[in-house]
Amino acid sequence: MKPAIKKQPRKKGPAPAPPRSPRRTRVEDIAPEEQIVGAPLLGKVRAYDAKTREITLDLEEALTVGDGVRVKGRATDLIQRVERLRVGRRGVQSALAGETVQVEVADRVRPGDAVYKVRPA
Repeated sequence: MKPAIKKQPRKKGPAPAPPRSPRRTRVEDIAPEEQIVGAPLLGKVRAYDAKTREITLDLEEALTVGDGVRVKGRATDLIQRVERLRVGRRGVQSALAGETVQVEVADRVRPGDAVYKVRPA
């Protein structure tokens, strides 16, 4: 006869964290020449991929394909319409605040440039 094996109780993992609100960029973190009064700040450019001409951006406001955006930096001033928007590897029509997105841009931009939502170009 085999000895009975006592089962250990399953350990529960940590409780899921509550959804975080997106970290807002402080006005003091944006140089005066990069600020646009009255336009909602979408976030700052985290990365730029020259091969695909896409910027990576942590959204602070919702963004939809067809919206106008302005990328403003010390050496950058670009206004264009959002033609393609990706979350991860999926193409999407819109993204919410707090998501990390890739947006195709027409010209070179630099990490740290401020991105604003403006009227469509």
